[in-house]
Amino acid sequence: MNGFAGFVLRRALGTVVTLFAISVVVYLVFYATPGNVAQITCGPRCSPVQVHQVAQQLHLDDPLYVRYWHFLQGILVGQDYSTGTSTAHCSAPCLGLSYQTDQQVTQLILTKLPVSLSLVLGSMVLWLILGVGTGVLSAWRRGRLSERLLTGITLTGVATPVFVIGLILMIIVCGQLQLLPFPQYVKFTDDPEQWAWNLLLPWLSLALVEAAAFARLTRASMLETLAEDHIRTFRAYGVGERAIIRRHALRGALAPVIALNANNVGSAVGGAVLTETLFGLPGIGQELVHAVNVVDLPVVVGMVLVIGFFVVLANAVADVLYAVADRRVVLA
Repeated sequence: MNGFAGFVLRRALGTVVTLFAISVVVYLVFYATPGNVAQITCGPRCSPVQVHQVAQQLHLDDPLYVRYWHFLQGILVGQDYSTGTSTAHCSAPCLGLSYQTDQQVTQLILTKLPVSLSLVLGSMVLWLILGVGTGVLSAWRRGRLSERLLTGITLTGVATPVFVIGLILMIIVCGQLQLLPFPQYVKFTDDPEQWAWNLLLPWLSLALVEAAAFARLTRASMLETLAEDHIRTFRAYGVGERAIIRRHALRGALAPVIALNANNVGSAVGGAVLTETLFGLPGIGQELVHAVNVVDLPVVVGMVLVIGFFVVLANAVADVLYAVADRRVVLA
């Protein structure tokens, strides 16, 4: 337990350092580049007086390290923002203020985040079940007709964009068969049943694309594990093929699957733009595209930081799951 606790502590410290590095890079990219940062942050409709006020709030006259310190301090402890007629306090974690809408970026993200998390987590369950299951079955039935069919389906899924799958599902399921309503996001707290029914098609659309990659990775990892010496030993002792796959081979093949799932979950929080746009889901991805289009810099910076946070967090959780699946990782 001491070894495992130390492993978790090292990963936690590494996560904090990585998040700090991300904040530095994001600040340098968006706030330390040449150009009128105050004008970009405030927006095209701001008057010279407002631009000057924003420059003061961003501490643009101070050295770069001082400016970054105020930026980091706002995230950690919060800060005050002047809207011209009054001063509003932004509580930690404060990701800034949208001068175009006079809305705190943190509050904006919190209204969009449940939609993206609902889409990603529901899709994750489906792509793991479909992808890992298909990969295991393909490895087990290697060289047979069923394996060739599964491989063909997998390649089709990899090559098909998510918006194509989504459109086909909507036309068939919602239009022709009328089995489901056209998706319209409903909060889980309002009606859990309608929440699930309206997200079923977006879940399937995103999951079918991602499941294809998991199926290919699981199949390759399973074939590699099944060729190892200890698997041959189990077979020599008369252990059944199903027991070998279920108890031994699958566990050994899970490490790359965990890594891929961590990357997919983290990036999909802000990267499922096509899915959210196609089905009209007001999530983080769609809001990020809108913020880029209207050049709402504080919102873009806040969204990038949140997406980076989820990517790092997902990979940290994956490291812990590595240790649970294979205790040798703790000693690495």
